[in-house]
Amino acid sequence: MAGPDRRGVSGRPENLFPLFASLTKLDGIGPKSAQTLEQADIGTPRALLMGLPVAGVDRQRRDSIRDVVAPAVATVTVTIGDHHPPRARGRPYRVHVEDAQTTFQLVFFHARGDYLQRLLPTGQQRVVSGKVEIFDGIAQIVHPDHVLPVAEADSIPGFEPVYPLHAGLTQKTMWKATRSALGLTPDLPEWIDPSLKDREKWPDWQAALMHAHSPASLSDLSAEAPARARLAYDELLAHQLTLALARAVSRRAKGVVSQPSGVLTNKVLAALPYAPTGAQTRAIAEIAADLAEPVKMNRLLQGDVGSGKTLVALMALLGVVEAGGQGVMMAPTEILARQHLDGLQPLAQNAGVTLEILTGRDKGSARARKLQALAAGEIDILVGTHAVFQRDIVFRDLRLAVIDEQHRFGVSQRMELGAKGQAVDVLVMTATPIPRSLALAQYGDMDVSVLDEKPPGRTPVQTALISAARMDEVVAKLRQAVADGRQAYWVCPLVEESEVVDMTAAEERFKRLRAALGEGVVGLVHGQMPPAEKDAAMARFVAGETKVLVATTVIEVGVNVPNASIMMIEHAEQFGLAQLHQLRGRVGRGAAASTCLLLYQPPLSESGRRRLEILRETEDGFRISEEDLAMRGAGDVIGTAQSGIPRFRIADLERQSALMAIAQTDARALLAADPVLQSDRGKAARTLLWLMEQDKAIRLISVG
Repeated sequence: MAGPDRRGVSGRPENLFPLFASLTKLDGIGPKSAQTLEQADIGTPRALLMGLPVAGVDRQRRDSIRDVVAPAVATVTVTIGDHHPPRARGRPYRVHVEDAQTTFQLVFFHARGDYLQRLLPTGQQRVVSGKVEIFDGIAQIVHPDHVLPVAEADSIPGFEPVYPLHAGLTQKTMWKATRSALGLTPDLPEWIDPSLKDREKWPDWQAALMHAHSPASLSDLSAEAPARARLAYDELLAHQLTLALARAVSRRAKGVVSQPSGVLTNKVLAALPYAPTGAQTRAIAEIAADLAEPVKMNRLLQGDVGSGKTLVALMALLGVVEAGGQGVMMAPTEILARQHLDGLQPLAQNAGVTLEILTGRDKGSARARKLQALAAGEIDILVGTHAVFQRDIVFRDLRLAVIDEQHRFGVSQRMELGAKGQAVDVLVMTATPIPRSLALAQYGDMDVSVLDEKPPGRTPVQTALISAARMDEVVAKLRQAVADGRQAYWVCPLVEESEVVDMTAAEERFKRLRAALGEGVVGLVHGQMPPAEKDAAMARFVAGETKVLVATTVIEVGVNVPNASIMMIEHAEQFGLAQLHQLRGRVGRGAAASTCLLLYQPPLSESGRRRLEILRETEDGFRISEEDLAMRGAGDVIGTAQSGIPRFRIADLERQSALMAIAQTDARALLAADPVLQSDRGKAARTLLWLMEQDKAIRLISVG
């Protein structure tokens, strides 16, 4: 975040300045320690306070070390006896001490004798605290954590917080620095809804920080402890306020009213061999209602593999064409864009609608012709890749953008696309069933339609686990299936996240299968191939010329080959659950009984086996995604790098999904009642946004 603007209302509130000052203002933090902390993404006292203790050490005073069972920490008053300097290099320095019941030793390595004589003067009393261990039958504390005169011993906390450490920093430094940072915290006005705060028995913000950094027992370290739950909620509320502000701004943006007439959509529905599911009908109605509103639509269409998102998207696109506008459908890859075209073309023809595709491969006069037709309004619906973002692409009247597989795009590109038309409605489709908490974190600014039914005609997929030791048997079965006219995918894992290595793994498997099954039977697709070769290999498989397609995960999303009824996934234990579920969804699209074989390399870890068994038990993508989240954590489930999921310092999305839902409801309710945050609670909420570095949100208020 940029440095504070200290002029006028637009800047950070003055009472927060100390929390955003230099770390070197804190006790015990010099330039070198500050640099270490900055490398760990802790650049301000505020960031330091957001790093809560991860454990605690019981340092209650005891009469004797006999009151604990070694090895354990004890804090006792001792009388200091004789010093025994080392007799040879590398030997320890020992000091005999006596507590109320027994004698033991304090042991030091590489310590200077004169320093220890001053620290532990013979005959005097000191309070020592450290880990008691038994060595050769003798009780000892090696390098005590605390040695203090009895008068100063109250400075040792009864329960000492343990912080995550960074290179060269000690617990003592972290303790000192956090106490110093706590001294900078102002008393802030309350931004949490009073009834919620009373119900949850949460302390005020400042008190919550004090409690969280001064735990009295292990229960104070749990995510459910009132102080920690409150601080987690603050973080989630700031995030949801930001998303709610973005949503409010996009909803205030004047949209074009596209009142679907039903002429084209009814033609398509009449030509379908089956009736849409209840979930599809509901989503189509929700989208049509959004299009008819004078505000911009920003909706997420979330549906499991094979739940029929394409039909819903087409109905939305036809709705804007009926109203005299144009629509665009964007896919992350050229293969998928072409596939959307193939899926939509026959349906669009029934309605007499002009569909065209534009990708990076369109060059020269062919591209110029398409651009001209687009600008003249002769193309109703354009299908494409992110190539449609280019500056020279102009629509006559773009009303709706459908974006497939959102997390390959991200929010900034959504906005860029919005700039193409005066007020483009946006519909984002994702085939990744996302657990509710993550959906709220990632798409909280959007309205959501969920497709939770499968259309008729989808066959269940039988899933089996097979050890890689039985590879020959698997290949023999595959040979028989191919002879029976069936088609199969063979997916090789992403090895070490390196496309070059993946390519080698896929090429190796391709050669072996070609040797076993014969020339011309096996095709190959991987990330390193030129797009034209990749498309040609896909086209041969779609046409049924090749029977087995060896691929890396480029086929994970959206590829549709109804005749393919076998999915082999090699080294299945290396894939995430959601990804395995996506891959399995590539089969079971035709009438033939389909199979998914998960080939694993024994021995399987406990969690590896659990993952694969969940897939064998269920085809419900939402259940699978919840399990995946519980097992792997939020960052891994969607791959944080490109996911748009914020990294929370205190809140835990796996355990606190209920808090996220409350935060969303609360944020939307607060903004509905106080759109520019001018009430007392609204102003307090502005302070929260500054505190949580949500300056994007603050700019959105000024837009409003």
